[in-house]
Amino acid sequence: MATAGLLLAAGAGRRFGTPKALLACRGGLLVEHTAGILTSAGCDPVVVVLGAAADEVRARARLPQVVHNDAWPTGMGSSLRAGLAALRPTAAVAAVVTLVDMPGLTPAAVRRVARNATTGSLAVAAHRDGRHGHPVLLGRDHWTGVARTAVGDRGARDYLRAHRDRLRVVPCADVADGTDVDRPEQAGLLDA
Repeated sequence: MATAGLLLAAGAGRRFGTPKALLACRGGLLVEHTAGILTSAGCDPVVVVLGAAADEVRARARLPQVVHNDAWPTGMGSSLRAGLAALRPTAAVAAVVTLVDMPGLTPAAVRRVARNATTGSLAVAAHRDGRHGHPVLLGRDHWTGVARTAVGDRGARDYLRAHRDRLRVVPCADVADGTDVDRPEQAGLLDA
């Protein structure tokens, strides 16, 4: 049963000063690096949601399926909705969702979170100190509910809280770093 990969990469990177999708990372762009992690983990299809600087990202990056989110200035919620809508016609039973600004993500963490995915799955990675973060697994049965609650800069967080009794927390601190790159002084993480 197929598990899709959904990469949210539409933001302008206001705190960083440039769209994070365009940041250099390990010989390419961060957006390519992160999409490659989803592909290496076996996600199929992999959908990348772009918004800010989308034309430049498309021109410079080799990416799988791309979805343009015209509403990207309204926040991450609109990108999650756009990505889930793009996945509806696929055979995917679930989607592994992650953000572009996590250079420490690994295929092992994605596979671990996606393990035994079903249409009813809900899972989230636990990083150091038990902090919950990406990747997040959303079974197809939850896509409509997640889309309804994904507004502003809130992705699936409210939906996951409302369904915490069904949420599987997956320890990933031993296989990935859940740090997101938000400020220029964190740029060293991109080549670590």
